[in-house]
Amino acid sequence: MSELRKDPLCERWVIISTERGRRPTDFKIEKAERKRGFCPFDPGNENYVPPEIYAVRKVGSVPNDSNWELRVVPNKFPALRIEGGLDKRGIGMYDMMNGIGAHEVIIETPNHDEMTGNMPFYRVRNIVTAYKERIADLHKDKRMKYVLVFKNFGVLAGASLEHSHSQLISLPILPKRVSENIKGAEMYYDYRGRCAICDMLQQELYSQERIVEENDSFVSLCPFASRFPFEMQIIPRGHQTHYEQQNEKTYNDFASILKSAIKKLAKALDNPPYNFVLQNAPFTKKCDDYYHWFLEIMPRLTRIAGFEWGSGFYINPTPPEEATKFLKNLTVD
Repeated sequence: MSELRKDPLCERWVIISTERGRRPTDFKIEKAERKRGFCPFDPGNENYVPPEIYAVRKVGSVPNDSNWELRVVPNKFPALRIEGGLDKRGIGMYDMMNGIGAHEVIIETPNHDEMTGNMPFYRVRNIVTAYKERIADLHKDKRMKYVLVFKNFGVLAGASLEHSHSQLISLPILPKRVSENIKGAEMYYDYRGRCAICDMLQQELYSQERIVEENDSFVSLCPFASRFPFEMQIIPRGHQTHYEQQNEKTYNDFASILKSAIKKLAKALDNPPYNFVLQNAPFTKKCDDYYHWFLEIMPRLTRIAGFEWGSGFYINPTPPEEATKFLKNLTVD
């Protein structure tokens, strides 16, 4: 029989369709053929994108030349722009403001065909450090309330270029999903006096039913109320509110478990399209006692249709316990 499961943080319900029980080989993943044509992110094409904001460069190189390991540049077609004022205003019952924010692209590697799972460790370490540096820098802009870091891999996940990259968008408002998570965490803390994610993690570590991998600083798992088949979360072991305020050991361990999680998904599901999102604390709300940052990885194996849009429910045909068994037993380098 199918099960209804509730996410303890945002109180979202999902349907775990246990009777379907789809295995990795049951998913027919539509893949776009990789095309090795012109790419503006390749070394030598630096003049096709805006000047870099941040970079990891080879010794002796200069900004915007081709001797780089990682670059962060403004998105050439940004959703929001950094210049200008908010100009908040109303039109009758409607509120609006100017599209102020930042939209940046993290070009993760100079190698066109390299992907997160098969990159050398130092490249993934460069990526997670770039996230830290850019969030910390954007925090200085008093107009901004939140920075969302995300990655779209594959056409079905929204990637328009195949060269490995991720993005961030800095916002002058708090996104609805983030607000829901914070509100849920605050309510749990007010009732129990503890962090909801810390409690959840302790329960998961005790049961071991949904734990995929552990290291000194992090745990990767398939969440109890997974919305999508083979959905994963990477959660800090200790209570941490702000991603950008951690030590070097933490970023090393995060890079290691992130690389492993992506590689496991690639091996289990033949390199599926996916999105990942860094759920970090906002700049403007004091929530150190009860908010706990985490990263969620969502393979795009099923389609969101009318029921999901109309109800807010998700139907997941693969129980997270079954997904965990497949992922946990995979050996990756």
